[in-house]
Amino acid sequence: MTDSASPSFLRPAKVFWLFLVGLLVYGAVLVATVPAGWVWQQAAPRLKLPPQVRVEQVGGQLWDGAAALSFDNRRLRVDWNIRPPSLSDLTLPVGFSLSSVSSSLDGEAILSWPESASVTASGAIRVREFEDLIRQSGGAMLEGDITVENIQFSLDQEGLARARGLATWPGGLVSWPMGNAMQTADFPPMQALLQDRGEQEGRVALLISELGQTTPVAEADVFPDGMLEIRVYKRLVDLAGQSWSGAAQPGDVIFRVRQPILPGRSR
Repeated sequence: MTDSASPSFLRPAKVFWLFLVGLLVYGAVLVATVPAGWVWQQAAPRLKLPPQVRVEQVGGQLWDGAAALSFDNRRLRVDWNIRPPSLSDLTLPVGFSLSSVSSSLDGEAILSWPESASVTASGAIRVREFEDLIRQSGGAMLEGDITVENIQFSLDQEGLARARGLATWPGGLVSWPMGNAMQTADFPPMQALLQDRGEQEGRVALLISELGQTTPVAEADVFPDGMLEIRVYKRLVDLAGQSWSGAAQPGDVIFRVRQPILPGRSR
């Protein structure tokens, strides 16, 4: 009587799969530990950033890193963390944080194959931090912080597919230039509602109104070509307790301006 030969543990098929798993693990470790600065050096010559944006420093790893930016001579910091991808729906979630000296936004971007993405974020904006830009553009200065409760963007192969968001301000003093003097008024709590204009692809609107109200006191439209159009209704003048000559109704537009969002952009 003879004993049958026991099967070999390292059969060719098992060797192949062990090699494949090892290769995948090695590739994942390599991607996770590759320096983000080296990746940026390779990618920078192929990217065309707006002239107002400069990447000054990139650190950490590709999987978990940070970058110091300058936007129109204002310092910003971006931190990111790439999370495990989902093979079932082919998505890659990326957590991020965008911060300045005293303002910040935290959120998540989900990159989907082949060419789509969605972004959600929330945070707080310290208005006083941007006083120089507000004064330079002749805008109104708010007292306190603006809370970004939730903003959502979706992009596809055609561009912006969806935009939604809400920001609130608790109310307080507002000051704005009028002639050679400054005017001030005490405003109630306000909100800004972000939404896409479904009838025009890529166009985004910001509707400003009293908190909990749907009738806007001002609107701003951002167009795909980078232009910004602002419309102010007489309702805002009434809210500020200011007089207005003529027979304008609360829903009448009393001020309209159209200009590029970024300096140096032509119409």
